[in-house]
Amino acid sequence: MFLGIDLGTSSLKALLMSADGTVIAEASHPYPVNAPYPGWAESDPQNWWNAGAIAVRKAVQSYAAQVKAIGLSGQMHGVVVCDEVGNPLRPAILWADGRSHQALALYQALGAEALRPLANPLTVGMAGPSLLWLRQREPEVYRRARWALQPKDWLRLRLTGRAATEPSDASGTLMADVVAGTWAIALLEALHLRTDWLPPIVASRAIAGTLTRSAAEHLGLPADLPVVAGAADTAAALLGSGLTTAGACQLTLGTGAQITLLRDSRSDPCGNRPILAPQGCTHLFHAALPHQWYTLAAMQNAGLALEWVRQLLGLSWTDLYDQAFTVEPGCDGLVCLPYLTGERTPHLDPTPAGAWIGLGLHHTRAHLARAALEGVAFAIAQGFAAVQATGANPDTLYLAGGGSLHPQWRQLLADVLQRPLCSVETRSASARGAALLAGLGIGQDRPVGETWTEKQAILGGSATQIAPSPQITVPNSLPSALEAAHQRFAQLYPAVRSQL
Repeated sequence: MFLGIDLGTSSLKALLMSADGTVIAEASHPYPVNAPYPGWAESDPQNWWNAGAIAVRKAVQSYAAQVKAIGLSGQMHGVVVCDEVGNPLRPAILWADGRSHQALALYQALGAEALRPLANPLTVGMAGPSLLWLRQREPEVYRRARWALQPKDWLRLRLTGRAATEPSDASGTLMADVVAGTWAIALLEALHLRTDWLPPIVASRAIAGTLTRSAAEHLGLPADLPVVAGAADTAAALLGSGLTTAGACQLTLGTGAQITLLRDSRSDPCGNRPILAPQGCTHLFHAALPHQWYTLAAMQNAGLALEWVRQLLGLSWTDLYDQAFTVEPGCDGLVCLPYLTGERTPHLDPTPAGAWIGLGLHHTRAHLARAALEGVAFAIAQGFAAVQATGANPDTLYLAGGGSLHPQWRQLLADVLQRPLCSVETRSASARGAALLAGLGIGQDRPVGETWTEKQAILGGSATQIAPSPQITVPNSLPSALEAAHQRFAQLYPAVRSQL
């Protein structure tokens, strides 16, 4: 059996998987995210460590002696600065943290050619800008730290006593040469940022250490188990969901929305060159398997915006959907901009505000709800267009996440995107991907080899392991009123932005 541990933003999940890919058990334990100042997002890594013991013991129970290897996945972009053995010198700075916005100017001053190896837009919350903030604001901590690690890499250090990272997490730091899979040393030196605290980069499936006796006692597992490097949560989730072939594209709906397109350097027409949208608004990260990376469009305001609207209108989720879909497409001229927290793809702008525009006496609460759903769908469509601008044109999107369950909402998304949506929900996909990597690390590749075959079989209705009864939502012809609303939406963002 293989154990996958996923260190998320607000909880840690542990998943026990058999050698044939069957999930035996899973468990999770929560911990808080702290915001000591506006715009900050931090966690105490000791809470992660304690949650690991609770979740692993619940998942493994009487199977401890049968666990053959451990794999890890974790939240991306954040950073833990710690001493040689992993004692944190301050709380972890997380991906949602916005304190490093001024540090982006230091990157920009280097010029486009120097930034090219990053193959990613400059955004706050990534490790590089956060460490530049640390250098300026907490110089003593900056000086004393032995390691600057991604969250799951810190956890592995505590498990094995050895520091390492792997390409999928390193590529999301704004400190790595994404194509080469190495640290971007020349760029970091130009930023006057330390490089001696960066760990070696190993393959995601590589054995990065073995479980120490003290860590084994903490988790209730045998000592000396192989611990595989693992992958960042999105990369692990792609693997865990069975998306292992180039061209597979998934839309995940949760608090935000992400569109991920898997690419392979051996078959992609762009070869080994970075694949970016012309505007540089999509991300490019390494995937969990060799020779693969993925293009990512990240939209911040999906479930987050809809939950705000739901509460504002005093509706349950059922009532929101029921009332919204009594209104005709286009909402009788009402358009919603859902930008309550700024936006990443395609705007890379932390400052836009949300709005309902075009309000009249004839509009009702149902119109407001429908316009919000349409606005989120239009924003997702702009993210999909950014992915297409990298030279890809997937004909089907796999649909995952808790925000994709209502059938009429799925239909609206399919109509706006003009693509079939295949709803495939793999529970705890990141933890399952971590467990699959554990198997790969010790030479068990059968479950990974089967996952994409099963995913392809979904469209023929014969998949059994990943999604026993998938739902496929086929788009209707785009209603003219919905198309007109989409065009108004695209025109309103720059017009409203110019007035802020």
